[in-house]
Amino acid sequence: MTDATTPTAPTTGRSTAEMFFDPVCPWAWMTSRWMMEVEQVRDLDVTWSVMSLSVLNEGRHLDEGYREMLDRSWAPVRTIVAATKDLPEEEANQLRKRMYDALGQRIHLEHRGTEHLGQLIAEVVDELGLDPALNEVHTTTDVDEQLRASHQRAIDLVGDDVGTPVVAVDGVAFFGPVVTPAPKGEDAGRLWDGCVLVAGTPGFFEIKRTRSTGPDFS
Repeated sequence: MTDATTPTAPTTGRSTAEMFFDPVCPWAWMTSRWMMEVEQVRDLDVTWSVMSLSVLNEGRHLDEGYREMLDRSWAPVRTIVAATKDLPEEEANQLRKRMYDALGQRIHLEHRGTEHLGQLIAEVVDELGLDPALNEVHTTTDVDEQLRASHQRAIDLVGDDVGTPVVAVDGVAFFGPVVTPAPKGEDAGRLWDGCVLVAGTPGFFEIKRTRSTGPDFS
């Protein structure tokens, strides 16, 4: 896996950020769309890795509806890990992003949610020409060791008092930002500059206000 805490070689003049996502999280989806904008206006390349709300919330007391959603949500991350675990890292990164985009399109933009994730996964496997055997992997624990290892890398960077997403760049990492709608163009770049500034400030931990609206996917 890419070590997101190490910037790219200075000869490129570019930095590398790593975003950890769970495909079912609408706020991570908003952040990912923002990160794609940032790539266009800053000298930044983004790599993509999975973390898991299901793993994060193991053993926590949650309301029944959210627990049921988390029980279903093992499926997408297991499938992504299974599809990419034996690939060279560059190819794995590209496929993780393609699978994330295809799953997010269905879950968030088409508003199909998490009720029928097996069907959505089958559509993505078919759309991307992947091995049909991937349609069954989410019903097993075969890749959970690799999934947990990827998730733990994110937690090791920021601690366990967070959710998704986690972003790491140039030796620092942060949860979020939680933002809607996803800023575009130079607005995206300015938000990135601010996030990197505060995250890189020694002793800085948190800035927050009450979330008053849901994700705007437009």
